Amino acid sequence: MNQKSHFRGSDEKMTTDGFTGWGSRRRGRVASFLSVSAIGCAALLLTAASAHADFRLCNKTAGNVGVSIGYKNQNSWVTEGWWNIPAASCEVVVSGPLNSRYFYIYALDYDNGGEWGGHTFMCTRGKEFTIEGTEDCLARGFERTGFFEVDTGEQRNWTVQLTEKPTSGTGGQ
Repeated sequence: MNQKSHFRGSDEKMTTDGFTGWGSRRRGRVASFLSVSAIGCAALLLTAASAHADFRLCNKTAGNVGVSIGYKNQNSWVTEGWWNIPAASCEVVVSGPLNSRYFYIYALDYDNGGEWGGHTFMCTRGKEFTIEGTEDCLARGFERTGFFEVDTGEQRNWTVQLTEKPTSGTGGQ
């Protein structure tokens, strides 16, 4: 039975595609409200997702890459490492709002040799680390490593892509 009838009020009986029920105008209003609510929730989620900020590093090489970063927090310079980023993948290294305009990167290609570095020296070490301060690295038992600068221009999101043929020595890409 595929009847369609129009209704004049919420208390009239309605048959549409075999459905019989009372108060169809009320159901229509509820369905409209739910549709608008669903659209509003979707828009809110999209806005929240676009408001999220990250600093990501992408490894566009064929090898595994180890990455350390440097940045200025409220009190001092900080270096952190290591993120091991597999070939052809990305990793979020700073999640949330970028509190610093400038970030510094040092990366090693574990499989093919070479490094991405620069002329800004900060402290690192061979295993996982978080180090405050960039002064007297060697005297404090750390390595002194050259990082390259990334100017995010105060953007909310930023992605650095490490590509093939890293340099050896200093001089970032």
